Amino acid sequence: MRAEKQLLLDEIKDKVGQAKALVVTRYKGLNPNMASDFRTLLAKNGGGFTVMRKRMLIKAVEGKGAQLDRAALEGHIGVVFAYDDPITTTKAVFQFSKENENVFEVLGGQFEGQLYSAQDVKTLSELPSKDEMRAQLLGLFEAPMAQTLAVMESLLTSVIYCLENKSQENN
Repeated sequence: MRAEKQLLLDEIKDKVGQAKALVVTRYKGLNPNMASDFRTLLAKNGGGFTVMRKRMLIKAVEGKGAQLDRAALEGHIGVVFAYDDPITTTKAVFQFSKENENVFEVLGGQFEGQLYSAQDVKTLSELPSKDEMRAQLLGLFEAPMAQTLAVMESLLTSVIYCLENKSQENN
């Protein structure tokens, strides 16, 4: 292997190793402006996008101990790397694709070392993000306390209203 190709392969292996997840996509009709917008969106969500040759992707993933289905890798291949929150990054891929006439077709993904099909990746993208789950959990913890305070407050105000009504009747 030539030195340039080996450097490229090492760079891809590093990206695969650093990423918490990766999503393999097939793209069509992706112009340079859209690609720039997509990369900006991913950067805001803790990810990155790289267009690469199929052989390089297969060698890099195999070098990390995983296998890709070679038959599914047809057309122009792009890989989305999720460095922070994989769910948020995956949501951004589907959102961008929907807003831009399905420019991406998700072929599969790898999350925490496990391979997923395209349908599984779509299902994962529909899960709530970490921040949404934290908010739901806090709401769950807060609800009983808020309800208890509301009942106590209504009891106290009803006693005050009763006393006011009695005092007005006596006058």
